[in-house]
Amino acid sequence: MTLSLDYAALSDVGRVRRNNEDSAYAGPYLLLLADGMGGAAAGEVASAAAVQVIRRLDKPGITGPDMMEALAGAVHRANERLSELVEEDPEREGMGSTVTALLFDGQELGLAHLGDSRAYRMRDGQLQQLSHDHTFVQSLVDEGRISKEEAFTHPHRNLILRVLDGRPDSDPDLEMLDVRAGDRLMLCSDGLPDYVSDQVIATSMAEGTPDSVVVDLITHALEAGSNDNVTCVVADVIETEPTSGTQPQLVGAAAELAQGGTGPATSTLRAQGSGEASGGGAGDLDPEELRYAPRAPKRFLWLRRLAVLAVLLGLVVGGGWFAYSWTQKQYYVGTDGDYVAIFKGVDQQIPGLTLSSMYEKQTLQVDKLPTYSREQVEGTIQADDLSAARSIVSELQRTAEECAAKQTPKPPTTTPKPSTPPASGKPVTTPPKPPVTVPASTAPSSAPSTTPSTPDGSVNPDDCDGVR
Repeated sequence: MTLSLDYAALSDVGRVRRNNEDSAYAGPYLLLLADGMGGAAAGEVASAAAVQVIRRLDKPGITGPDMMEALAGAVHRANERLSELVEEDPEREGMGSTVTALLFDGQELGLAHLGDSRAYRMRDGQLQQLSHDHTFVQSLVDEGRISKEEAFTHPHRNLILRVLDGRPDSDPDLEMLDVRAGDRLMLCSDGLPDYVSDQVIATSMAEGTPDSVVVDLITHALEAGSNDNVTCVVADVIETEPTSGTQPQLVGAAAELAQGGTGPATSTLRAQGSGEASGGGAGDLDPEELRYAPRAPKRFLWLRRLAVLAVLLGLVVGGGWFAYSWTQKQYYVGTDGDYVAIFKGVDQQIPGLTLSSMYEKQTLQVDKLPTYSREQVEGTIQADDLSAARSIVSELQRTAEECAAKQTPKPPTTTPKPSTPPASGKPVTTPPKPPVTVPASTAPSSAPSTTPSTPDGSVNPDDCDGVR
């Protein structure tokens, strides 16, 4: 059985705002709503552009799983269009729009959603929200940090986390939904659910025609004190020909811009006693900017990026110069060829940069030092300052002089032993002594250490072993 849609769309500028930044479209195969943001004229441009691109899906022949691909492609094309508009006029930087669309093929619905506008379905007297808000407050509800009732009055309930804004990461939620005769569908901007409870919305949607329902819902929003534009699209799923006909309906900013309107929009509906729409002076803050655009429009973006780059470069250069200056105040004792030398800097290697240089070359030869001191010098000895480095050299010089004194050879002294001739004048023959056998000791033998040590077991730097 092929079903059809009987639809109605209506948009109101509201009691506070001077421009209508909402855009909506209703046709035989597509229900679409976009809520613009960014303040000034950018919000209405964004929502109108999104609707003008996506409304091309309102045609027969897109069925089944193809609806998901068609919706995703249309949203991406709308996003590219917003990017082009920003390039044409940098003053539009920061503008964006929500998108909520229902594509209908007579048997199923395809949903595409981005932002905080909403899609509802009334079935068998029960109201169900089909879309999921991409807002900060909804994330708190999802995490269990606040209740749904607390979210209704939260001061930041309209802070959007995902939106159509011309950036490459604007991907919508996509979902296939079943549909049956008797279902009533509704799309609305946040000007309605932020001020009207689900119970009141359900009561309004329970009776009447789509035309009467959109009027009733917007009236409730205005009477509740909504300070935003309010837009609704309502459609009944029916088995007969729609009483609304098959002509599409375009409302809000998209309709006004299509007719060449550039000035402040006039209200299409007023609740009794609402009075005239009031707008602040030119210097007043736009409520839509406060609600939807926590980031200010990015003017002179390339200058800001250049300034940030210059600051980062300055920090890197400044930090590098500070580190290099610190190294040039350090000293250590090392070797320069065969001689001991004092070096200024640190003994580290960085490609393309010299961190040390010889400061004073000494007359002390490395070979005149004992092994322990020589190894210390060859591995470099750090000093707190130049005076400490010279003290280290003086100590090494003292060690070398002491070793040199110990290494001076003394003449050998030999005392001849007188021999006593035998009394008989004949040589005396001493019989050989029998070999003495020494029993092997069972205790392990320990060879003497070749490295002289101090009484506490540590190596004594003054020992002159290894002096060449």
